Amino acid sequence: MSEFILETISLNKTFGSIKALQNFNLNASKGEIIALLGPNGAGKSTLMNMISGFLNPTSGKILVFGEDISQNPEKAKAQIGFLPEGAPIYPDMSVQMFLKYMADLRNASQENLEQAIQMAHIQEVLHQKVETLSKGYLRRVGFAQSVLGNPPILLLDEPTDGLDPNQKEYMRGLIAAMSQDKTILISTHLLDEAEALCSRIIIISHGKMMANGTCAEILKNTKTKSLEDAFKKLTQD
Repeated sequence: MSEFILETISLNKTFGSIKALQNFNLNASKGEIIALLGPNGAGKSTLMNMISGFLNPTSGKILVFGEDISQNPEKAKAQIGFLPEGAPIYPDMSVQMFLKYMADLRNASQENLEQAIQMAHIQEVLHQKVETLSKGYLRRVGFAQSVLGNPPILLLDEPTDGLDPNQKEYMRGLIAAMSQDKTILISTHLLDEAEALCSRIIIISHGKMMANGTCAEILKNTKTKSLEDAFKKLTQD
């Protein structure tokens, strides 16, 4: 059994002539919050979509609790909660109906469903149709479905996108609290969010891992004084 909860080994993904991810090696342990930083098109969402099983790698391996997910994809997916960018939520369903449907798919208990609703602070919109929700509430409903079944791994693609400042602060606190017994990967464009919330930062550019470490380690290695400067130095063409 691997010491890591999640690993990618020499992971590659190509779309025709486009190299979306190149020789990507990642490991993550329990209790870590890891930020994925990079420009648009860097490969962050591609990586999350492969780990969650929505995309197959062109080559390489993804291990969950030491097991290759290609060998037993259903078992691996049961360990992962995923909030994708622009989370696909059925617009004609009520919030309650959608979450009950997703809870049934994940074999989540009624208690777990109610806990997810409370965590996301969406009680007041349960009977609204999804198509009527604001962007902020859509993100919160998407977050609620990602924690159904209490998975040990969370992949959160822009989890605070569309939230107001108070909601962002609450969500960040919630993610920090959950990290005690989970492994969490966050894709974000917010450098301050990565610096304040995450125990480790990975900077990606053109599908390649350009940096992997704490903020202090990245600043030291890049000889820069701020994460913004390091980001610019590592991702400029």
